[in-house]
Amino acid sequence: MTENPIENDSGRKVLQKTARGIFWNFIAYGFSKAIILVTTSILARLLSKDDFGIVALAVIAINYLSVVKDLGLGIALIQRREDVNEAANTVFTLNLIFGVLLSALLIPLAPLVADYFKNPLVIPVLRWLGLTFFISAIGSVHVVWLMRELDYRRKLIPDLGSALIKGIVSIGLALSGYGVWSLVIGQLSGVVSSVLLFWIMVPWRPRFRLDSKITRSLLAFGSSIISSDILNVTIDNLSYIIIGRLFGAVQLGVYTLAYRLPEMLLIGNLWIMASVTFPAFANIQNDADNLRRGFLGSIRLVGLIAMPICLGLIIAAEPIILVLFGSQWVDAIPVLRILALYALVASIGYHVGDVYKAIGRPDILLKMTIFTLALLIIALLIGSRHGLTGIAWAYVVAVFIERVVSLFIAVRFIKISAREILSQLIPSIKGGLAMVVVTLGVLYMTTTMTPFVILIFLLLAGGISYLGVLWGTERENLLQLVNIIRKTD
Repeated sequence: MTENPIENDSGRKVLQKTARGIFWNFIAYGFSKAIILVTTSILARLLSKDDFGIVALAVIAINYLSVVKDLGLGIALIQRREDVNEAANTVFTLNLIFGVLLSALLIPLAPLVADYFKNPLVIPVLRWLGLTFFISAIGSVHVVWLMRELDYRRKLIPDLGSALIKGIVSIGLALSGYGVWSLVIGQLSGVVSSVLLFWIMVPWRPRFRLDSKITRSLLAFGSSIISSDILNVTIDNLSYIIIGRLFGAVQLGVYTLAYRLPEMLLIGNLWIMASVTFPAFANIQNDADNLRRGFLGSIRLVGLIAMPICLGLIIAAEPIILVLFGSQWVDAIPVLRILALYALVASIGYHVGDVYKAIGRPDILLKMTIFTLALLIIALLIGSRHGLTGIAWAYVVAVFIERVVSLFIAVRFIKISAREILSQLIPSIKGGLAMVVVTLGVLYMTTTMTPFVILIFLLLAGGISYLGVLWGTERENLLQLVNIIRKTD
């Protein structure tokens, strides 16, 4: 009989801190993304597709430079087990230096980015957004302290405060007619408020210190991480680069909005879970058995979360777009459906890379990332001939092949079987099948109703059917997870 990592006593110890951290991180992430979703819904009606597209063009450059803003030092600090306070001071000093350099670099770099995308408005937008590197560097280690300790309760206030300030400023300026600048100034306001709140919540105070030995040690670990991260950013942003160059800012605005929902509801959640699972795995990096159980448990948890979100986005894409963003964004509907499928495939075994990093083998992750990038380039060469939907399908195909290969490696390297992986996905698959049958029936019966009413019926039917199946098949495990989260340290 296949072992359930949640039911196993040893596995429960691994999951206890992880589940609690994930719970509080989801609370923070969920509320902050709810604020962002409301903000985006309002701004989508106040601003043009071109406004969203121009900021998206600038964000491409920001995303690439963001990868090297700390050279993987934050991840290295989480993994480190000796001279931690001294290492934290070194990381703070280096981050501040990198932040100043990157903000300054965007002054000469902005015209080159604008020339590539053939849009001069990118220049001032990119230069102002570049200030976020310096500002965020001031609070970067404070964030790492909380992540290292899996203390996501205290992280709740900065996350929510940043999203709220950003939303209020952006909407206020948009109502005043500031157009694209409402997005830029709102982003800067959010970063400033986040740094201030992290300094309030975390009592640690940095000192300017550069220890050469610690620096070499941190960079040695971070170099492999940063290589993978650079490639991952290339993978994530390659579609934006192609769309911005071939189809312009307006089409990029459509694609960006379509991607926002899968990113908010799932892909961002996977990243949030990784910020918890990596420190948790790092704490048990020398315990192969518990590490294996922890990974299997992460597959189960991710599947239970990803399945209803992605199927819901696929089935309810039309009423979601019409209700949240308005009829001017109908072009985003087919793209949203495809990107939701991409998110579902990408979620399977998502945290295997955290295992490799935790045990000091990020080179495996790097090789897989190179393989994925090669796949994606080939897929995009074909898909870009078919517009936005072709590009979205290219991501689905590439990530599907990558996941098959990645899990095959995990089977051999982490000593798990394909059957064990599949067993962790069965509960979410059962719930998903029930949800599809019920929601398609509801969709058929409500076709003459308004998009808002249709969406409400779909949400209720999908939620009840999915949770109903889980309650029948996973009741004991769900109750155990609740008990794990409620336990104090």
